[in-house]
Amino acid sequence: MSLGWRDRGGRRVQVNRQGMWLIRGRAMHASKNPLNFKGNLPGVHVKKGWGAALAPSPFQGLLFVVLCSKLLWVEWSSLGSHWDCGRSSRPRSQLMDSDMDYERPNVETIKCVVVGDNAVGKTRLICARACNATLTQYQLLATHVPTVWAIDQYRVCQEVLERSRDVVDDVSVSLRLWDTFGDHHKDRRFAYGRSDVVVLCFSIANPNSLHHVKTMWYPEIKHFCPRAPVILVGCQLDLRYADLEAVNRARRPLARPIKPNEILPPEKGREVAKELGIPYYETSVVAQFGIKDVFDNAIRAALISRRHLQFWKSHLRNVQRPLLQAPFLPPKPPPPIIMVPDPPSNNEEHPAHLLEDPLCADVILVLQEKIKIYAHKIYLSTSSSKFYDLFLMDLSEEDQQGAAGGSFGAAVSTTATERTLHQEERHHGRDFLLRAASFDICESTEEFSSSQRPPCLRASTSDGILRGNSYEKGQRGLRRGRILSSWSRAFVSIQEEMADDPLTYKSRLMVVVKMDPSIQPGPFRAVLKYLYTGELDENERDLMHIAHIAELLEVFDLRMMVANILNNEAFMNQEITKAFHVRRTNRVKECLAKGTFSDVIFILDDGAISAHKPLLISSCDWMAAMFGGPFVESSTQEVVFPYTSKSCMRAVLEYLYTGQFSSSPDLDDMKLIILANRLCLPHLVALTEQYMVAGLMEALQMLVDIDGDVLVFLELAQFHCAYQLADWCLHHICTNYNNVCRKFPRDMKAMSAENQEYFEKHRWPPVWYLKEEDHYQRAKKEREKEDYLHQKRQPKRRWLFWNTSSSPSASPSSSAATASSSSSSSSSSSSSAVV
Repeated sequence: MSLGWRDRGGRRVQVNRQGMWLIRGRAMHASKNPLNFKGNLPGVHVKKGWGAALAPSPFQGLLFVVLCSKLLWVEWSSLGSHWDCGRSSRPRSQLMDSDMDYERPNVETIKCVVVGDNAVGKTRLICARACNATLTQYQLLATHVPTVWAIDQYRVCQEVLERSRDVVDDVSVSLRLWDTFGDHHKDRRFAYGRSDVVVLCFSIANPNSLHHVKTMWYPEIKHFCPRAPVILVGCQLDLRYADLEAVNRARRPLARPIKPNEILPPEKGREVAKELGIPYYETSVVAQFGIKDVFDNAIRAALISRRHLQFWKSHLRNVQRPLLQAPFLPPKPPPPIIMVPDPPSNNEEHPAHLLEDPLCADVILVLQEKIKIYAHKIYLSTSSSKFYDLFLMDLSEEDQQGAAGGSFGAAVSTTATERTLHQEERHHGRDFLLRAASFDICESTEEFSSSQRPPCLRASTSDGILRGNSYEKGQRGLRRGRILSSWSRAFVSIQEEMADDPLTYKSRLMVVVKMDPSIQPGPFRAVLKYLYTGELDENERDLMHIAHIAELLEVFDLRMMVANILNNEAFMNQEITKAFHVRRTNRVKECLAKGTFSDVIFILDDGAISAHKPLLISSCDWMAAMFGGPFVESSTQEVVFPYTSKSCMRAVLEYLYTGQFSSSPDLDDMKLIILANRLCLPHLVALTEQYMVAGLMEALQMLVDIDGDVLVFLELAQFHCAYQLADWCLHHICTNYNNVCRKFPRDMKAMSAENQEYFEKHRWPPVWYLKEEDHYQRAKKEREKEDYLHQKRQPKRRWLFWNTSSSPSASPSSSAATASSSSSSSSSSSSSAVV
């Protein structure tokens, strides 16, 4: 294959790839007139060294080469559009574009052979250059199958052929990449044939591949193609900063894991390259780094090698030697994402369990005069407006009536009073409650001993069934109550009296509510389950009785749920349940803010706050153990919480009541994390971590210095199990390592050994990059200095020598020529000589 054109007379002049000059047509003998294209001699073949063969002296041969090149350049440029690259006689459709690259003038075709061990990334590197292929790290970690990139792609795929063409240092090139198998030793020698440059690859995660560079690959290359330049390339650069644990998990099961100590630093590859005297580059197909650097500099090395052989090609004069590669700065690792786990899934189970196991119950619901069901005010009042109004009812009016009856009863005799009591005890149910109030004996021991009077009687609202409980075990006090027959059909009466706790069997003040006799226990328990959990079982049998009780209690959502079940539309009950929880959450917030129905007080460092034991027990295992176990706090009304502020406790209570995190201006987030970890609330800890990180990132965007706060938060977060916040603090310190060390050197030195080891391992920019950047800057300065000295030592070539005394760089020969010319002609001030 050769490049050619035709002169004005139709004669053909060709220059082939091997540097052979062919002048065909009618030409005279070379010894007489080698440049006369109008001669009639058969032809002259001019090869390398032809000037020395035709000329009697080296100077005449060199002069002949220069004149011949000048003449051919003039002929070529004058033809314009008439030259056709030596293929005008063939139609365009019969030629492949790949063949045209060999025939185009000034287009250098470079054969680049890529060799190296198996699985070092040779084929991926070639595909990234030839096909612009991009792959993720996990795609590269798939099971390795030995492959080779076929050279036929330049003939089959037009896109590959177009991407092979490039311009490097103003030289048009066509790069042909040859892939090889790492273990086919017999077949690989054919790929070395007529290669212009060899790219020798190894993996930075495989030290053996770098060892084989010196022991096997480089000697083999020098054996088959001793004159071809070699480029050493370290592949898989992304593994140097990747998470090796995640990489090993993503690899195939039987693959040998990559160990951190196997990752080669850049200086290892640079030392081998320096020992062999070849350039060194690093690449990463994942990060798309170094691909262009490798092949552009491989082209430069091939063109420089070709320039030594084909010195007459003027377009190769400006080709630079392989350039230095700037170090790869790994991407800044993204901050860790704060993951909030799902909230506890037992929000409905705990209230239902609390209904079955009435811990801290403060309400007794009496059904049919004998069945007692223990419940809690806070659950009933926040789920039903009727119960809310009932428990907020003022019972002091009945007390006033009872006081008046007591003064009247003091005037009657003891016998009449006892007779009245016996008559009242014989009545039951509603008739008894509608009658006059009963009387209790005022047992004042001191008054009886001083005045020697019989015990007096006072009015009471007790129905007689539970009478006397308030005076057991030495307990005394007034019992308040009201008759509710005219207020609601669901209730008969309400009163406060001392009753035994169903679990601890200790007497304490409770509210006794008598329900309407028409209410049955089974359906009523289903209604209570709805009031506690907001759910209704579809398999309930007594749906009509449930609807009746819901109507009595004015729980209209429950009636609607029953109607949906009867109409086979139970799926609509989910929306009713959601609305129920939203409504109860709002009422719980109101009760917390006002302290309504509270049964415990937390004594804090800066004050006190009221709370509700049933809600705390159902939403926090720590609270359930404290109030339900054999602890002092289970039987007291006040609980001391040291080292806790009101703002933190209020935030914890709102979370336990509503399942939501709420912040306030006076809230200390780190103290809240400490309290949440103390109460074993990981979900609240995660919510607080997310809130703190959002605040820190917002401060960063506002250019606020948070380095000092992050150092403080780090140790506290690690101590109190806020691991996500600790990871974020570690990331911030690692990505700003130099600034933090400069501002807080003592604090950084006082860090634990684990933290300091983590900083050294994950700091950004990494240590190896800083070393490479320093080496690159020093090598760059040395390269600039060498280029400057080379240009300074190289004499300036001039085609015209002017007689100018002001020119400081005039050579002695030009000065002598100018002097002789000026002495021969005084009218001429300067003369020129053309070489």
